[in-house]
Amino acid sequence: MQKRTIVSLTLALFCASLLITGSCTKKEFRMEEGRPATGAPPEAAGQREPSKIEMSALEEEKRAEAERRAMTREQERTQMLQQEIQAFESAPIYFDFDKSTLKPPARENLTKKAKWLRANPRFSIQIEGHCDEQGANHYNLALGERRASATAKFLTGLGISESRVSTISYGEERPAVPGHDEEAWAKNRRAEFRVIQK
Repeated sequence: MQKRTIVSLTLALFCASLLITGSCTKKEFRMEEGRPATGAPPEAAGQREPSKIEMSALEEEKRAEAERRAMTREQERTQMLQQEIQAFESAPIYFDFDKSTLKPPARENLTKKAKWLRANPRFSIQIEGHCDEQGANHYNLALGERRASATAKFLTGLGISESRVSTISYGEERPAVPGHDEEAWAKNRRAEFRVIQK
């Protein structure tokens, strides 16, 4: 009887020690493949897909940026075109006294103008013939017309359509430079240009 009690106590102590030892061991966690160790869903790990609203906002921003760039390019083109027109109009050609013959510098100037007109077919031009104050008014009006016509003929000879070139004579009515000497007269014997959009 005493032996049985000792054996029972020994077994009870052994079982108790197994239970205590088992409860003190660290638990081992396995990380499932493809999931974070914390067990958090993919959204919490920074892998959340953008929502439809966010995608729509991004696309709208891209469209707005493309429109801004296009508008900037258009403004730059318009500004450049205005500068070209100003350069075209501010370069008259000059004639000798009582002449409508084109001199070499005038031909060079007109060749550049023809190149610009070919590159910009939506524009036409008006050529204005001018004279100095020497001579009668009606004579100078006719001389101004001959100068404008000679200029137009040269341009059409370079391939510019006659429908894009018109002429007018102001004779001595619109001097570029006031004065009554050869220096002023030389600057008033000219043809000027006005660019017209079709």
